[in-house]
Amino acid sequence: MNRGLNRFAILVACATFFLIIAGALVTSHDAGLATADWPLSNGQVFPRMVGNLFWEHGHRMVATSVGILTIVLALYLFFKEKRRWVRRLGGLVLVGVVAQGLLGGLTVKLLLPLWVSSAHATLAQLFFCTTVSLAVFTSRSWIEAQSIEEKDGPPLRYICTVALIAIFVQLILGATLRHSATWDKFLPVDLVLAHVTGAFIVTLTLGAAAISVLRRHKGQTFLTRPAAIALSLLGLQLILGLASYLVRQSSPNDPQPLNPMVGVTVAHVACGALVFATTIVLTLRVYKVLPASQSAVPLTARPQES
Repeated sequence: MNRGLNRFAILVACATFFLIIAGALVTSHDAGLATADWPLSNGQVFPRMVGNLFWEHGHRMVATSVGILTIVLALYLFFKEKRRWVRRLGGLVLVGVVAQGLLGGLTVKLLLPLWVSSAHATLAQLFFCTTVSLAVFTSRSWIEAQSIEEKDGPPLRYICTVALIAIFVQLILGATLRHSATWDKFLPVDLVLAHVTGAFIVTLTLGAAAISVLRRHKGQTFLTRPAAIALSLLGLQLILGLASYLVRQSSPNDPQPLNPMVGVTVAHVACGALVFATTIVLTLRVYKVLPASQSAVPLTARPQES
């Protein structure tokens, strides 16, 4: 294990989380077209950051920083990581950050079409969770984890995977909903109902996964810690979802995007990213230590005795 590599992977994941917040601030302030050109802003590398240009160009600066950190991480993995599949994941992260930058530029060039903006927001969540996965794979707890016996009941691998898919679909719905109307217009009813339905499904699936882990594997902090965190974040996310809907519905009557609406909706986006990331950590750890069959098997195959 390379402790420096793990710490740098954590740094990149934290920077990416901050980038998601910066992107959400752009959307909530309706600042996506504060400048009509890209990659420059008003023809300058460092324009005067006033009004909405503060949010839009600030977002670009954060994105550039994350891109540089990602390049360094990919190189760090290439030279220091022995596992080939982890190095390949580092290469995938590099491709992801380039694709994310191009999508960001495309949203400006095409004047914020819904499908491109939604894809940009969704890819941001995927990129964040990939960096989180790299932080997990390079950690001491992952490398030293030992297999444990699966308890009676539906396999946790399947339950966690279903929860993860449900959250990802919900993130796509949320991104589409956020970009479907500016602050001075009401949200489409059909997308709101779809998002509410998605929240119900996520609550059932993630709740089942987390509670199953907590009940079956008490004392196994490798599994119970992310399960407990995911469950807590889910409760907070539901509260933030209701609050963001209420403040968003009143925003068309406001003269501009006000701080309560901006703060609550951005917190909802950030918490959604954390729910997704924590569920990925839980799912990865379940796959790591719980065997596919009902009986436990060692992580390293042993030669059969003659």
